[in-house]
Amino acid sequence: MILSALSSYYERLKNDPESGIPLRGFSRQKIHFCLVLDFEGSLVQVQDLRETIKGKPVPKALVVPEPAKKSVNIVANFMWGNTGYVLGADKKEKPERALQTFEAFRNFHHQLGDNSDDAGMKALLSFLDHWSPDKAFSMKNWDEMAGSNLVFRLDGALEYLHDRPAIKELWIDHLEKNESGIGAQCLISGRYAPIARLHPDIKGVRGAQTKGASIVSFNLDAFRSYGKEQSYNAPVSEQAAFAYTTALNELLRYDKGQRVQIGDATTVFWTERDSPLEGFMGYILDPREDRGDVAEVRRFLEGIRDGKMPSDIDTGVRFYILGLSPNAARLAVRFWHVSSVGEIGERLGLHFKELSIVKNFATDPDFPGMWQLLRETAPQGNLDNVSPSLAGALMRSILTGTAYPQGLLSAVIMRVRADQTVNYFRAAMIKACLQRKYRLSGSEKIKEVSMALDTQSTNVAYRLGRLFAVLERLQRDAVPGANTTIRDRFYGAASATPRVVFPQLMRLAQHHIQKAEYGLHNDRTIEEILSGVKEFPSHLSLDDQGFFALGYYHQRQAFYSKPSEPSKEESK
Repeated sequence: MILSALSSYYERLKNDPESGIPLRGFSRQKIHFCLVLDFEGSLVQVQDLRETIKGKPVPKALVVPEPAKKSVNIVANFMWGNTGYVLGADKKEKPERALQTFEAFRNFHHQLGDNSDDAGMKALLSFLDHWSPDKAFSMKNWDEMAGSNLVFRLDGALEYLHDRPAIKELWIDHLEKNESGIGAQCLISGRYAPIARLHPDIKGVRGAQTKGASIVSFNLDAFRSYGKEQSYNAPVSEQAAFAYTTALNELLRYDKGQRVQIGDATTVFWTERDSPLEGFMGYILDPREDRGDVAEVRRFLEGIRDGKMPSDIDTGVRFYILGLSPNAARLAVRFWHVSSVGEIGERLGLHFKELSIVKNFATDPDFPGMWQLLRETAPQGNLDNVSPSLAGALMRSILTGTAYPQGLLSAVIMRVRADQTVNYFRAAMIKACLQRKYRLSGSEKIKEVSMALDTQSTNVAYRLGRLFAVLERLQRDAVPGANTTIRDRFYGAASATPRVVFPQLMRLAQHHIQKAEYGLHNDRTIEEILSGVKEFPSHLSLDDQGFFALGYYHQRQAFYSKPSEPSKEESK
C-alpha cells in the first residue's frame, strides 16, 4: 500500500511540468562544482555551483543520471561523481584507490560513448584520456572541492553534458540493455515486467546512512525464499522501484516543505490530487520555518478549529502520512496513515481546539507545533530525548482522533514535578489530554476542564492548584526577592500528597498575610477556594495532578488578567 501510493504520487508529479521530478533513469543529487571543458577536452574553468544559505555554502540539487547501486566496491556513475572518480584524487589517504575509481569512471564512459558523435561526449572522453590525477592538487579551491560531486559542461553552452539529448539517449539505452532480465508480476503495478534486483537508495531520513538506505532489501541467506535472492524475494518492477523511491526522495527534500521531524521519525505527507492542505501541513506540524503564506495557513487553522472547512478545499481527496526511522542500512516504517483531506482537517481542528487555553505570554502560539509540545516531555527540553514511541503515539492520536497516549499526560506531569514549571505548552497538553479522555468516555468530568480560570469549579484538585498559586503569590508579596519559594520546595509533594504539605503551608501563610501588602485580599481568595474543600486528600491520581496543574496555571494567569476580561471560558 505504501509503495503503491508513492508510485501514484510519482505519476502525478511526472504529469506536472512544473514539478521538475526526475524521469526514469535520473535522480536529484547534491552537486558542488562543474568542470567547464572546451571542445578539445581541455579544462577551461571550475565553476562553483554551491548556493549560500544562512551564510553557509550548500550544494546545488541537480537532476543527473541515477547513481549506481553498488553491490561491489568500485562502480562509476554516468556523467557525474566525486573527485575520486572524476579526477582520480580526493581527501582520503588512499591514492591507489582513487586511481582505480578514476580508471573505472574513464572506462565506463568509453564503453558508453566511444561510438557517439555528440561533441560533448567527445570532449569528455578527450579530457579523461589526457587528464593526470596529479594536476588535481594544484587546482584552485582544491581544498573545498576535494571529495565533492562534480558535473561537466561545454564552454559557452547553457546545459550540462548530462542534459544533452544525445547523451541522455545513450544513458537510457544503457539502462534498457542492462535490465535484470528476470520477469515476474510486479507487486505494485500488477503487471508482468522486469524485476529490480536492487532498489535505488532513499536519502534524507535523519539518522540513516548518508549514502542512503532502503525500505526493501535482502542481504543475508536467511532472507531467501524459494531460492530467490536480494529483491527478487519481493518482486517490484524496475519502473515501479524507480517511481516509489524517486517520489519518496522528492518528499524528503527539506525545501519541498512536505517533511517534518517528529521524534526519531522523519515524516512526509502528500495528497492523491493537488490540495492546499498538502502545502499547509508542514507549517501546521512544524511552524519554525517559513513555509509559504502564513496568513493563509492561519485562516485555515482558525476555520477548522471552529469546525468550518474552507469551501474551496475538496474534502474527499486522499491524504497520506508516512513516518520513517533509521534501522541500520534499512528504514523502518514508524507509522503509516491514510485518510482524507476532510478527516485530517476535522481532526487537526479538534486537536487545536482541545489545546486552546489562556496564554502565558502574548507571543505564545495559538497553534503549537508537534516539536513544541514534544520537547516539553523531555529532560532539558532536548528533542533528542523525546521517546520515539510517545512521538508516534501522539501523531496517531492527532490523525485518528483517538485518546492522547496516557504516557503523554504522565510525561508532562513528571516534567512539571521535576522543574516545578507549568508553562503554556504543558498546561495546553494537560487540558487536551483530560478533555479528550472525558469527551470520548462520555464522562461528566469534561465540564470541569476549562480554558481559563473557573472560580465555580468544585474539583478539589483544581481548587488546591489554585490555592497553591495564591500561597505562592502571598509569599512573594511578603518576602520580595526570596531565593527559594514554596513552589521550589513543595510543588511536587503538594500536587501528589496534599495532606502532607498543605497544613504546613497554611500555617506559613498566616505570617505572610500579616506582612503582605495585599494580605487581606489574598486571605479572602483563600477562604473562597477552601469553601469547596472539606479535607486535604492524602493522594492525588494522575488525572487529579493534571487538574492541580491547571488550577495552578489558571490562577497565576488570572493574577495578570485585565479587570475587563471574563473569569471563565469553557472549551467543550
